[in-house]
Order: sequence, then C-alpha cells, then structure tokens
Amino acid sequence: MIHILYFLISLAATAIGALTGMGGGVIIKPALDALGGLDAANIGILSSVTVFTMSLVSTAKQARQKAEINLKMAIPLAAGSLLGGVAGERMLTVIIEATNANSTVVIVQNSCLALIIIIIFIYMGKEKRCPSLNLQGILPALLAGVLLGTISSFLGIGGGPINVALIIFLFGCGIKTAAVCSIITILFAQASKLAFVLVSGAFFSHDLTMLPFMVVGAVIGGWAGSQLNKTLPEKTVEKVFNNVQVLVFLICMYNIFQNLIL
Repeated sequence: MIHILYFLISLAATAIGALTGMGGGVIIKPALDALGGLDAANIGILSSVTVFTMSLVSTAKQARQKAEINLKMAIPLAAGSLLGGVAGERMLTVIIEATNANSTVVIVQNSCLALIIIIIFIYMGKEKRCPSLNLQGILPALLAGVLLGTISSFLGIGGGPINVALIIFLFGCGIKTAAVCSIITILFAQASKLAFVLVSGAFFSHDLTMLPFMVVGAVIGGWAGSQLNKTLPEKTVEKVFNNVQVLVFLICMYNIFQNLIL
C-alpha cells in the first residue's frame, strides 16, 4: 500500500510540476516529510531522482514536439544551475552534519520554502502592477541559474515556484515559456546534485526501496504534464500554479508544527 502512495505522490507532483514548471519536488519534498519514516537527506535523494526523471522526460517531449524554447535564456540558466546544484547540496550536507538532528533540518527547509511561497504568491498576484526587468544577455541568465540551482538543491524541491516567478520577473516572458525554461534549469541542477552525491559515495547509503515506483510515476507525470503545458491556456496554468502554492504552504506549516513539538 505504501508503494502505491509513493507512486501516486510522484505521479501527481511531476504532472503538476511539468505543467507549471515547478518541477514536482516542491510537492514531493514536503509531502514525504509529512509522511515521516525517512530523514531529510534520504527524502532529498528520492525527490531529486524523481524530479530529474520528470524533467528529462518533459524536456525530451518538448523537443520532440518542437516547442518554442528561448535557447539564449535556457542555455545560460542551465549552465548556472549546474554550479548551483553542487553548491546547494554542499550547503545541505554542512547543515545536516552541523545539527545532527533531522527535525531541525526539516524545520529549516520547510520554513525557507514557506517564506519563498509567500513572496512568490504576493508577486504573482501583483505581477501586472510589478513590471519585469526585461533583462537580456548571458550573464543575468547565468547568475539566475546559479541562484535557482542552489535553492532547489538545498531545499530538495527541484525548482518550485521560485523558478517560474523569478524567470518571469527578470526576463519578462509568459508563464508557459518560463515553465519550459524552468524545467530545463531543474534538469541540469538535479543532474549536478546527483553527480555530486554519487561521487561522494552517499547515494547507496540511503533507503531506495520506493525509488522505482517514484521513477515510474515521474515518467508518466512528466509526459502528461508537458502535454498539458502545450494544450492548456496560460490562465489555466497560472491558476494551477497559484493553487498548488497554497497547498504546499499548508503542508509546510504542518511539517514545521509537527517537528517543533517532537
């Protein structure tokens, strides 16, 4: 029964993640924290592999469908996220080793995520009154990729709403274009994080029993979400994006409360 639950969480999260550009980890990470039974590092690995699979499937499908991708923006974002992915994983490792308390790590991660969601929710609500910077060039996209890769790797969320919102704010594109660029950024950030974990020898020290079920869910979810991204109107994508933020915020609050009273 628990295997089916992990599969369904992965399926729903990655489908929504591929549709909105959130990546899926923003749902998977707090949801698995709420289920309990695994520590933060273990959940981070399961989330990263699942989100990497989703982003790989979604990017491949977008390319096959010849979706319009702003390569001048996407390539520097991806390159920056490679560096950010390693930096974020290193930061997480340092905090885990320093605190040696899983509840503290969960509280820090969920608090950071909840704060980010509040900021993004306010921004998306005032997006039309808050003009984007319309930045251009390789350097802004590269630096944005480093920042996004670091945050997604540290929080174990694979990108989350911050990717889409920051890309819209910095470069002035629509939410569907931002979603595609976000998925590409997530792909490279998670690839660098997983490579770092593999090289450090920590990958197979975790409980990976649920991983096959989550990967299957990610393949189906990544395909379905990218298909929906192409067919649904921007307003619908934006509504899903905002509603998921509320859901994730509530889960984060639950996780913080649960770990504070332990």
